[in-house]
Formats: sequence, structure tokens, C-alpha cells
Amino acid sequence: MSDETKSCPSTQRPASTDAANAVGPLEEDEYPPFLTVLITVAAVMFTSFLVALDRTIIATAIPVITDHFNSLGDVGWYASAYLLTMSAFQLFMGRVYTFYNPKWVYISCVGIFELGSLICGAAPTSTALIIGRAIAGLGSAGIFSGAIIIIVYLVPLSKRPAWTGMAGAVFAVASVAGPLLGGVFTDKVSWRWCFYINLPIGGATVVVLVFVLNLPKKEKAKVHLQQQVHQMDPIGTCVFVPAIVCLLLALQWGGVTYHWSDARIIVLLILSGILFLGFMWIQHWRQENATIPPRILKTRSVAAGVTYAFFSGSGMMSMVYFLPIWFQAIKGASAVHSGIMNLPAILAMTLAAMMAGFLTRKIGYFTPWMYVSSLLTPIGAGLISTFSTTTAHPAWIGYQILWGFGLGLGMQQPSVGAQVSLAKKDVPTGASMMFFAQTLGGSIFVSVANNIFDNKLAQGLRTIPGINPDVISNVGATDLRDVVPSQNLHSVLVVYNGALRNAFYVCTAVSATTIFGSLAMEWKNLKKVEAEQKAAAAKAKIESEQSRKPSSTGTVEAQPHQQHSPPQPPPAAAEEKKIEEV
Repeated sequence: MSDETKSCPSTQRPASTDAANAVGPLEEDEYPPFLTVLITVAAVMFTSFLVALDRTIIATAIPVITDHFNSLGDVGWYASAYLLTMSAFQLFMGRVYTFYNPKWVYISCVGIFELGSLICGAAPTSTALIIGRAIAGLGSAGIFSGAIIIIVYLVPLSKRPAWTGMAGAVFAVASVAGPLLGGVFTDKVSWRWCFYINLPIGGATVVVLVFVLNLPKKEKAKVHLQQQVHQMDPIGTCVFVPAIVCLLLALQWGGVTYHWSDARIIVLLILSGILFLGFMWIQHWRQENATIPPRILKTRSVAAGVTYAFFSGSGMMSMVYFLPIWFQAIKGASAVHSGIMNLPAILAMTLAAMMAGFLTRKIGYFTPWMYVSSLLTPIGAGLISTFSTTTAHPAWIGYQILWGFGLGLGMQQPSVGAQVSLAKKDVPTGASMMFFAQTLGGSIFVSVANNIFDNKLAQGLRTIPGINPDVISNVGATDLRDVVPSQNLHSVLVVYNGALRNAFYVCTAVSATTIFGSLAMEWKNLKKVEAEQKAAAAKAKIESEQSRKPSSTGTVEAQPHQQHSPPQPPPAAAEEKKIEEV
């Protein structure tokens, strides 16, 4: 028990009651039947697939979109508008899930995401497309974490890893397959179908959830609207959102639109740092009413999970971004074909994520897979960083499999750690923290790797006579062979490959850093924790029934008071004691 709890006895509650409240329904027959769980999870997985897909699907469609709107200057906003709102509101959505029914919060998020997708698909101008991307990002902020939260209500703790493993597989497949599907839609139909595809799938998900999903209502006292707003931490949100916006804008523009020494970038970074410090102070000041209550972040498994998710997301998104570029530039693959060449990583990730989930369910421990992931992922990334212009398909297939398998093993373990270590009412906040860390890490290190790549590429191209570095940088990987003279092509490819290897070094380094999160994660057995929670809930139920047991006069007996009375001897024993005293 913390010092704060000791100093405020009026806020203390019996430990057994806390345990019961922490885990919600505990008996096996209180959870929905398997068919209901299967239908519901399938629905939320489809929506999660769309959210992850939207992060990368636009990559191969951007050239066509810029030609359509004649908007080359808006290229950066097509991706960053979605990322900005998704990152900025993820923690806020975790707070909303804490206080309101997850079913309706999730459906609302899907509705916002669908509205944004509709605006994007029907956008008459580049500005409308950017606005639609921002709205879709706002809705997506609560979708993937909401899927995990819904699974918490549907499945017992010991069985959750198998389901969350599937969620991780869906996220991995969508993130890697985005450019492939974007290329197919752009080439075969229209770039607008990169967004229209979200509408029927999202609509079907809403219908399924409305009629199939039935979550227990949150038991809470009626509070006024003003108090509800106070619980949402509006002050913290108003400081956190601009902090994220300033940081991501600096990362998007730095080294691309403006030099890192430009006053705009420096001001954005300084503002971001000041606002983040202010947000941290607000969280300490507001305590339980904070967006991230400090006691949650102080939980060892949560802090370890956030660290792991940050660096895991950093390595994953950097590799997802640069590996297709290697296939397109060095191997001469089209955008669609480069996506097909990524299939070994996709399949390995999917298999590993599901395998880790089922093995965790069998043995009860989830931490070992984080250790294995922290070992295999950097080895796979390191092998990929050895690619040359002559690397054959057995090597790039095998290295992708090793990297993808390692990444998939550990992808969902941080969220499992949050579920095991936190009370049920705190799981939404914990899950949102994990996905925010993953998103933020990817945003930061994709920018870092991209700047290293650009600098190395420019330096190398300057050494080749007759080659303009600006032309090569702006033409794109797929059109490289159209602008480079045949006598210079080999030299340009060698330089390009060397620059990409430096980007892969970044992936290797951040993937290796996940070991700190793995080492810090607690070793908890899901089966043992679930048994303890059931015992605590049963004890709380018995105590509650005894405290409400009516007396012969029809009034409720003061059972808690009687529990503290010393045991009375039977009458015969008392009489014998009196005789002995005489």
C-alpha cells in the first residue's frame, strides 16, 4: 500500500472488494458463449485491420493522388494528418473507455473513422482529402485499443493471449500489406478505393456489434456533466495534443521540407518539450483524474511494456517503410510486386503472433516470448542490413522470415502484461499507453531513419560524375532506372543500397533495445493470477452476502461489527470457569 493510501483512510476499500471490481465477471459461465465471442472478435479484427491498413495503404497511391490534384506540396500531409490525430488522441480515448461503455465508445470511433474515409474517397480537392485523413485518424485513435478492451470483457484472462495474438497478427499483416493493396487499388480500380474499402467492412462491424455484443453496464453513481468532463482531464488533453502535433510536425518537416537548423523546426521541438513537461506536471497534480494516473505508470509491468512497445514499434515501422524501397530500387520491382516480396515477413509475423498467444495460454507465462523476440528480431534486422545489389532470393526470403517471426512473438505481450498487472478499470488506460508508445516510436524512428538515408544517399551520389542528387531523391525508387543513364546505373544502385543499409542499421539498433523492456517485465503466470482473482471475488461475494443478511426482526445485522468481537465461550465452559475461581 502506498503512502498516499495510508494518509487517506477514508478512501480505502477492502482488498477483496478491489480484487472483485478489478476483474469483472469471473465465473466461466458468466462469459458469452464461444460463438458470440468468435463473431464479435472477428468483427473488431476486421476494423482493426482497416485502421492498421490506413497507416500505409496510401504510400503507393500518393504519386497518382498528387497528379490528380496537382498537389505535390501536400504530399507530407496525406500521411501525417492521419498520424497526427491518431497519436494525439489515443491516450484520451483510453480515458473515455475507462468511464463509459466500451461497446458504444467503440462504435462511435468506428463511425468517426468511416466518416473520415467517406470524405477521403469523395474528396473533390486536396484540402478535403487532408481533412478526411485527420477525421479518420481521430476515429482510429480508439479502435485498436478498443478491440483489446472488448476482448477483456469477452474472454477469461487465461484464454486472452490466444485472441490478442490474433489481434497482433492482424495488425502486422495490415501494416505490411498496406502498400501492396494500395498499389492494387490504384492500378486496377482507383486510388479512391483505398478509402472506400473501409465503408462496407466498417458498416458490417457496427451492425454486428449493435446486435451481438452485450457488455455488462458499468456500475457508477450518477454524476453531472461538469464532473464527467473533469474526469476526462481536459486540461491535460489540451496540453498533450499540441505537444504531439508539434513533435510530429517537426519530425515530418525536418530534413525534408526544411533543414533541421531551420527556425521553424527548432521552435516546434522546443514547444513540444515544454508542453510535454507541462503535461507531466498536470498528471502528477491531478493524480486519479489524470489522463495517465501516475500509479499506473509506476506499475513495473506497465513501464516495461511501454518501453518494449516503443522500441518494437520503432523497428517494425522503419523496416516496413524501407524494405519495399529496397525491393523497388535495387531489384527493380513494381510497387505491387514489392508487396508480394514482403509476404515472407507477413506470414512469419502472423504465425509467430498466433503461436505466442496459444503457447502463453498453455504454459501461463508471456514474458519468455518477449525475450525470444528481443533476440531474434535484431538478428533478422541485422542480416537484412547486409543486403547488397546481388543478394539472391534465398537470402532475402530467409532473413525476412527470421525478422518477422521474432517480431510477431513479442508484439502483443506488452498489452498482456498490462491486463495481468492492472485492475480491470485501468486496463483501457494501460492498453492505450501500449499502442500510443508503439505509434510514437514508429513515427520518431521512421523520421530518424529517413533522414539518415537521405543524407547518406546525397553524400554518395555527389561522388558520381554526371548525377544530380536532387533528381535521384525526387524521382522515387520505382522510376530510378528511367532517369539514370545505363553507364551510371550500377554505381547509383551501390550508393542507394548503402544508404538503405544505414536505415536498416537503425531498425537493428532499436529492435535490440527492446531487451530492456523484456528484462524489466514481471514474470506472472496468467493461470495463477486468474485463480487468485477468482478466490478474491468469491470471498468478496460471501462477505457482501453476510453483511446484508437480515435478522429475525427484519433489519440488517451489523455483521462487520460482529466480526471484530472476541469469540465467546460456550455457557457450560463459562460456568466451570466460575466454579474453579470460587
